[in-house]
Amino acid sequence: MGQSRQMRPSHSRHRGRTSRPPLHADCNFNFRLQKERPVAMTKGGYPPKCVVDTYTTQPPATPRPSQGARQAAAVQIVLFLLVSVALCGLAIEACFIYHLWLPGSATSASPSKLISGPLVPSTPQTHRLVIPPSKPVAHLTDGQDVVHEKKVMAWSTQADPLLYEMDYENKRLVIQKEGYYYVYSKVSFVDVHSFTHSVSMKTQLYKGESIPLLLSTRSSRGSSDKQSSSYLAGVFHFYKNDAVFVEVSDTSHIVRSKSYENVFGAYMI
Repeated sequence: MGQSRQMRPSHSRHRGRTSRPPLHADCNFNFRLQKERPVAMTKGGYPPKCVVDTYTTQPPATPRPSQGARQAAAVQIVLFLLVSVALCGLAIEACFIYHLWLPGSATSASPSKLISGPLVPSTPQTHRLVIPPSKPVAHLTDGQDVVHEKKVMAWSTQADPLLYEMDYENKRLVIQKEGYYYVYSKVSFVDVHSFTHSVSMKTQLYKGESIPLLLSTRSSRGSSDKQSSSYLAGVFHFYKNDAVFVEVSDTSHIVRSKSYENVFGAYMI
């Protein structure tokens, strides 16, 4: 009797231990059910404990560009900007060239041309300067269109004359702005017994004859076919509408094979 009483408590404790399965077994069982059927929510709207959603996955991470790829992209941007700037420069230069070659836009600042054929009539007023001078200036040359007087030399209006804030009228340079001017003249001629080259002025302040400003005289023992030249230059003060011109002893002795052999000009200093 005493042995049977001792066995009952131990047997009842054994039944109490095995009446509930372990917790991890319950979790494994619920995990297997999750794969086979949808998860049933509890009354509170939450999934039961130990439920693992094996179908939920995180989105793949966006790959970051490497340092070499970033440098290559920066180089491409810089090259694109440089090419764009170069193309813009070419377009602007083409526009300037187009405007320079438009009819009637020839510059008067170009040097005198060699007159060797028929010329297209033009006037100094049709020429415009690309970069206008800061002060009055004039430069005239000989030409086939020129008809000299007996002593007064004329100058071409077709051999690209340079005239800025000065006029050319009746074989004379007419001053339009008072000031000091550097005046020059160079002529080529055939040696004769005597040849005179001078620069004179006509002014409204003096009603008499013209006023000589510069003078050169060349004498030789006899006439020959030898060619000589004379150059005159000086600085003078002029008033508005004063006129300056070139005289020689005889224009028939002037050498006219090239336009730049005979020049006349002035500019304000």
